[in-house]
Amino acid sequence: MAGKTVELSDDTFQAAVLKSALPVLVHFSAEWAGPSKMMVPVLEDLAADYNGRLTIGDLDIDRNPATHPNYDVPAVPTFLLFRGGAVVAQKVGPMSKGQMVEFLDAHL
Repeated sequence: MAGKTVELSDDTFQAAVLKSALPVLVHFSAEWAGPSKMMVPVLEDLAADYNGRLTIGDLDIDRNPATHPNYDVPAVPTFLLFRGGAVVAQKVGPMSKGQMVEFLDAHL
Protein backbone atom coordinates (compact mmCIF):
# COMPACT_ATOMS: atom_id res chain seq x y z
CA MET A 1 0.00 0.00 0.00
CA ALA A 2 1.50 3.32 -1.05
CA GLY A 3 2.64 5.57 1.75
CA LYS A 4 2.35 2.91 4.41
CA THR A 5 4.95 0.90 6.21
CA VAL A 6 4.35 -2.76 7.04
CA GLU A 7 4.13 -3.82 10.68
CA LEU A 8 6.43 -6.78 11.14
CA SER A 9 6.49 -9.38 13.89
CA ASP A 10 8.62 -12.33 14.91
CA ASP A 11 5.97 -14.53 13.25
CA THR A 12 5.88 -12.65 9.93
CA PHE A 13 9.57 -11.73 9.60
CA GLN A 14 10.67 -14.72 7.55
CA ALA A 15 7.89 -14.46 4.96
CA ALA A 16 7.73 -10.65 4.82
CA VAL A 17 11.47 -9.93 4.88
CA LEU A 18 13.65 -12.94 4.20
CA LYS A 19 11.48 -14.34 1.40
CA SER A 20 10.41 -11.01 -0.11
CA ALA A 21 10.84 -10.53 -3.85
CA LEU A 22 11.52 -6.83 -3.21
CA PRO A 23 14.29 -5.38 -1.05
CA VAL A 24 13.03 -4.65 2.48
CA LEU A 25 14.14 -1.87 4.81
CA VAL A 26 13.49 -2.95 8.40
CA HIS A 27 13.16 -0.26 11.05
CA PHE A 28 13.97 -1.87 14.41
CA SER A 29 12.12 0.38 16.82
CA ALA A 30 10.60 0.67 20.27
CA GLU A 31 7.52 2.50 21.40
CA TRP A 32 9.45 4.31 24.17
CA ALA A 33 12.19 5.55 21.81
CA GLY A 34 11.65 9.15 20.71
CA PRO A 35 14.07 8.87 17.75
CA SER A 36 12.11 5.85 16.46
CA LYS A 37 8.86 7.81 16.64
CA MET A 38 10.50 10.72 14.78
CA MET A 39 11.29 8.37 11.89
CA VAL A 40 7.68 7.28 11.27
CA PRO A 41 6.64 10.18 8.96
CA VAL A 42 9.95 9.95 7.08
CA LEU A 43 9.47 6.22 6.53
CA GLU A 44 5.86 6.71 5.41
CA ASP A 45 7.03 9.29 2.84
CA LEU A 46 9.72 6.89 1.65
CA ALA A 47 7.21 4.04 1.42
CA ALA A 48 5.25 6.16 -1.06
CA ASP A 49 8.35 7.33 -2.94
CA TYR A 50 9.77 3.80 -3.31
CA ASN A 51 6.41 2.04 -3.82
CA GLY A 52 6.91 -1.01 -6.02
CA ARG A 53 10.71 -0.96 -5.58
CA LEU A 54 11.10 -1.39 -1.83
CA THR A 55 9.08 -2.53 1.17
CA ILE A 56 9.55 -0.65 4.43
CA GLY A 57 8.69 -2.49 7.61
CA ASP A 58 8.71 -1.70 11.30
CA LEU A 59 9.63 -4.24 13.96
CA ASP A 60 9.05 -3.25 17.60
CA ILE A 61 11.82 -5.00 19.53
CA ASP A 62 9.87 -5.06 22.80
CA ARG A 63 6.78 -6.74 21.34
CA ASN A 64 8.94 -9.02 19.16
CA PRO A 65 11.95 -10.09 21.21
CA ALA A 66 13.05 -13.10 19.11
CA THR A 67 14.17 -11.48 15.84
CA HIS A 68 16.49 -8.59 16.70
CA PRO A 69 19.12 -10.64 18.59
CA ASN A 70 19.81 -12.49 15.31
CA TYR A 71 20.96 -9.21 13.74
CA ASP A 72 23.02 -7.57 16.51
CA VAL A 73 20.76 -4.53 16.72
CA PRO A 74 22.80 -2.18 18.94
CA ALA A 75 20.18 0.53 19.52
CA VAL A 76 16.87 1.85 18.26
CA PRO A 77 16.34 3.00 15.67
CA THR A 78 18.45 0.64 13.61
CA PHE A 79 17.81 0.19 9.92
CA LEU A 80 18.75 -2.99 8.09
CA LEU A 81 18.31 -3.28 4.34
CA PHE A 82 17.61 -6.84 3.21
CA ARG A 83 17.87 -8.08 -0.36
CA GLY A 84 17.38 -11.73 -1.25
CA GLY A 85 17.07 -12.60 2.43
CA ALA A 86 20.46 -11.15 3.37
CA VAL A 87 21.46 -7.92 5.09
CA VAL A 88 23.16 -5.66 2.53
CA ALA A 89 23.42 -2.45 4.58
CA GLN A 90 22.93 -1.13 8.12
CA LYS A 91 22.51 2.30 9.68
CA VAL A 92 22.03 3.12 13.35
CA GLY A 93 20.29 6.24 14.58
CA PRO A 94 17.73 8.67 13.22
CA MET A 95 18.23 10.19 9.77
CA SER A 96 16.64 12.93 7.72
CA LYS A 97 14.68 11.99 4.62
CA GLY A 98 17.62 13.10 2.48
CA GLN A 99 20.03 10.91 4.44
CA MET A 100 17.65 7.96 4.12
CA VAL A 101 17.38 8.48 0.35
CA GLU A 102 21.19 8.55 0.06
CA PHE A 103 21.44 5.37 2.14
CA LEU A 104 18.78 3.55 0.13
CA ASP A 105 19.94 4.70 -3.30
CA ALA A 106 23.50 3.61 -2.54
CA HIS A 107 22.32 0.05 -1.90
CA LEU A 108 19.32 -0.51 -4.17
